[in-house]
Amino acid sequence: MEFESFDIDGLALFRPRVFSDDRGSFTETFKAREFELLTGSSATFVQDNQSLSNLKGTIRGLHYQAPPHAQGKLVRCIAGSIVDVAVDVRKESNTYGQHIRVFLDAKNGSQLWVPPGFLHGFSTLEANTIVAYKCTDYYAQEADGNVRFDDPDLGIDWSLEPGTATLSDKDLKAPAFKSFQSPF
Repeated sequence: MEFESFDIDGLALFRPRVFSDDRGSFTETFKAREFELLTGSSATFVQDNQSLSNLKGTIRGLHYQAPPHAQGKLVRCIAGSIVDVAVDVRKESNTYGQHIRVFLDAKNGSQLWVPPGFLHGFSTLEANTIVAYKCTDYYAQEADGNVRFDDPDLGIDWSLEPGTATLSDKDLKAPAFKSFQSPF
């Protein structure tokens, strides 16, 4: 497995080895000891989530779960392709408010590790995109929060034409980053 770190500490991109032959392919998608060695995190995953986005241009995010139910997420795209985004909202971080964006797709099988203390979201680049992610804590409605995906203070390029995003009602009503009080 190849590993890439970023200028924002804690985030990591994993690129698995794919073994292909005339039957198809085989990929090892997760190995706990390798994950811990490369990230320094002994994350225990307790919940797997999967989303299907029917339309190209669907945005899911920017989401977080506040402590004591903060979630780390290991995200991969298993059908289609996405722009995946993580925004650092750790109060004491030198990179507070900065973000990374990576392209994940079903062909390369790369996975993004987003530890607790980040806003997370993605936009679909194709119709019928499926995203799966492992979480380090259970979903807790009382800890659920979000921030506006197109906030100008964040300046995120979602690889979409302006005004074409499909969002949930919750994400349409998300507060601005200026009014966000980080619980991390």
